[in-house]
Amino acid sequence: MIDIESLRNHCLNKAGVTEDMPFGEDVLAFRLAGKIFALTNFNQSEFSVNLKAPPEQIIAWREDFPESVMPGYHMNKKHWNTVMPGRGLPADDFYKMVDTSYRAVYNGLSGKAKRDLAVEP
Repeated sequence: MIDIESLRNHCLNKAGVTEDMPFGEDVLAFRLAGKIFALTNFNQSEFSVNLKAPPEQIIAWREDFPESVMPGYHMNKKHWNTVMPGRGLPADDFYKMVDTSYRAVYNGLSGKAKRDLAVEP
């Protein structure tokens, strides 16, 4: 089952990831070098996560999983999706989306920030 704890474990097992609550005690963010790659709200009736990806991937996932993936809620719709894994999204696909979001943030980091991390996803 995909829930906030499984998301948290998956994210925190990645190199350089930190978590915080930048928008109050209801919203949990996972960051790489200070940049958010996953964001979830504790007070929603349905578990969802905002995830980043390249624009062409964003659109493909919306088309492939129309019940589970929609434009990012309160986010730039070109770069973010809101993913609702409880709507029949296979766990493997969900975690691929999380991993893609992590890599998208990593790829956008400066050379110095990448060297400081000393990892490559």
